[in-house]
Amino acid sequence: MRRDLPRDIERFLDMMAAELGASLHTLDAYGRDLLHVSAFLKQRGVSLRQASRKDLQAYLRWLGQQSYAARTQARRLSALRQYFRFLQVDGDRDDNPARLLDSPRLGRPLPKYLTEDEISRLLQAARETTDFAGLRMLTLLEIAYATGLRVSELVGLPFSAISRSPEILTVMGKGRKERAVPLTQAAMDAIAGYLPLRAQAVRSMRGAGKWAFPAPGRSGHVSRQAFYAALQRLAIHAGVAPHKVSPHVLRHSFATHLLAHGADLRSVQSMLGHSDIATTQIYTHVQEERLRSVVESSHPLAGLNLDLDL
Repeated sequence: MRRDLPRDIERFLDMMAAELGASLHTLDAYGRDLLHVSAFLKQRGVSLRQASRKDLQAYLRWLGQQSYAARTQARRLSALRQYFRFLQVDGDRDDNPARLLDSPRLGRPLPKYLTEDEISRLLQAARETTDFAGLRMLTLLEIAYATGLRVSELVGLPFSAISRSPEILTVMGKGRKERAVPLTQAAMDAIAGYLPLRAQAVRSMRGAGKWAFPAPGRSGHVSRQAFYAALQRLAIHAGVAPHKVSPHVLRHSFATHLLAHGADLRSVQSMLGHSDIATTQIYTHVQEERLRSVVESSHPLAGLNLDLDL
């Protein structure tokens, strides 16, 4: 932690460390935040210790004008509230000017998803290996993208769910709620190609026969961690950035691509197993953001500052 700090800030950070057990990372972040506020106020001829509520409002307004992220603004406000509370308790101030300031609305981050091309590259890479592990991975991937199952639902599918090469997959979701999700032809083809090799492999795996995707180990089926690791290796092989790929991103991709191709929100809600449609509506915001991005990058007038005298 830096020690070239104003005495008040240094005392505050010492208190955070001694009384609250704050980590070095937290102390460093709070120190930098308070120095940032202090530098802004200095330009207004005010010290941080003497700042009024209006001074702090001006700072927060400036952060918004400079397009600082809402989370950054919220963290800075939190640092200020605790700093002034410390001064108040120590008798250096009679008030806490940050206490009643409004926190910025953080909003909900948009789900991350893969493009249709990236999904195609993953599937193509998965089709290159035809042994048991390879066909098991291909089937997992095809079902994940065809249904949007949660990873726990996917790896824990019972063998009965796929044994009849169904067109409809019956899934036991959260709260023991059952739902039916249609399979794509590609997913059904993957299952058909996988089942004969599964039948051979399961003979050497005690207790794994009841699972759709058997594997050695206590659970008897592929674990969430193993599926994630396999996805990472597949992404590298497919030329897709591995940090973008996870089982949950496949679920987001399923929902996003369905809506992009005209699916209605209620159907997507049903297939995802959301109890509240408000949870599913986040994907409409993804679509809005995607359309905005397309317009900004493709429209002939995008980026032009036109001053028309009409």
